Amino acid sequence: MSTFGPQIEVAIARVRADIARLHGELTSNGLVVWTGGNVSGRVPGADLFVIKPSGVDYADLAPENMILCDLDGAVVPETPGSDRSPSSDTAAHAYVYRHMPEVGGVVHTHSTYATAWAARGEEIPCVITAMADEFGGPIPVGRFAIIGDDTIGQGIVEALTGHRSRAVLMQNHGPFTIGKDARDAVKAAVMVEDVARTVHLARQGGELIPIPQDAIDSLFNRYQNVYGQAPQGALK
Repeated sequence: MSTFGPQIEVAIARVRADIARLHGELTSNGLVVWTGGNVSGRVPGADLFVIKPSGVDYADLAPENMILCDLDGAVVPETPGSDRSPSSDTAAHAYVYRHMPEVGGVVHTHSTYATAWAARGEEIPCVITAMADEFGGPIPVGRFAIIGDDTIGQGIVEALTGHRSRAVLMQNHGPFTIGKDARDAVKAAVMVEDVARTVHLARQGGELIPIPQDAIDSLFNRYQNVYGQAPQGALK
């Protein structure tokens, strides 16, 4: 059985537990149906990440059936869950981790409103303060890519490099979000669906009113560095 040093083994166990638990946030927030969607988390101190198995019911997810992968997306043999196939999006997650070392968590959903924007290939404009706070501007669109290899990951990195948003709408597919850890990425997934719905409904009622860039900058800085019980800092 594959073994790592004791500190890494502890870190892997913690990430397994976190990833299993955080998939429940996708269902409780109505972001996924059936077995769609996935959460992954980087293992601190190692070139490893944990992701869900492919096609397994959310009710059956547990720490011991989460899958440990290296940063090439290969399943680490002789580890818990290694007898299962990992998520079909594993190559995309691995590409993000290889090329964005600051990222500690990646989430993908097919949440309804965000995916509707993706189906139009249209970015979500920054017209509500919650977007300025959380994403620092509009939610960009990534190029169309086929599932199965790291092409989606390439599109995610292209769209988000140099962008303050922690969410991207992959054209004709759906949202992917990143975070400093898996929980942060899940929060971004919840928030991107919320703003996608709100902006969609607002547009049905009339013309959207853009927020000036200086106000977006101010709101983003306040929320990321002042709001809450301790400064949280933007993903850098």
